[in-house]
Amino acid sequence: MRGQKSGQIRIIEAFLAIFIIFSALTISANLSAKNPSQRSNGLASMGMQVLLHLDSDGSLAAYIAAGNWSGLREALELLLPAGVSFNLTVYDDQMRQVNTELIFNGALNSQETTLVKYVCTSRGLLFRCYVVYLYLAVAK
Repeated sequence: MRGQKSGQIRIIEAFLAIFIIFSALTISANLSAKNPSQRSNGLASMGMQVLLHLDSDGSLAAYIAAGNWSGLREALELLLPAGVSFNLTVYDDQMRQVNTELIFNGALNSQETTLVKYVCTSRGLLFRCYVVYLYLAVAK
């Protein structure tokens, strides 16, 4: 009689062990999935890299000073990957909007929109300071 109860305990112990292992796998799979904050950090990093790249040779300030909004939009479309929507607004040092037309490549329909703020200065004899707001979202 004592041997039969020992076998039942081993079977219950095995079921509990399997339950614990599957629970641990389920929880770890949910924890390792990318959460929205990591995606938005990736978008923010990508946006900052694009603005830094445009500003590295002074072309960002040149686009803004010349009012070449279509050239700036085309440069952003080339540097950002496909599937990323953007909306860019340029302000002067008094936070008055400088761009006279919209600079965007599509509607920002995503719930996860990221804002990148960037300060840009001109390289000419006349010092000008611009604040660039770049909104990014992954197109759905």
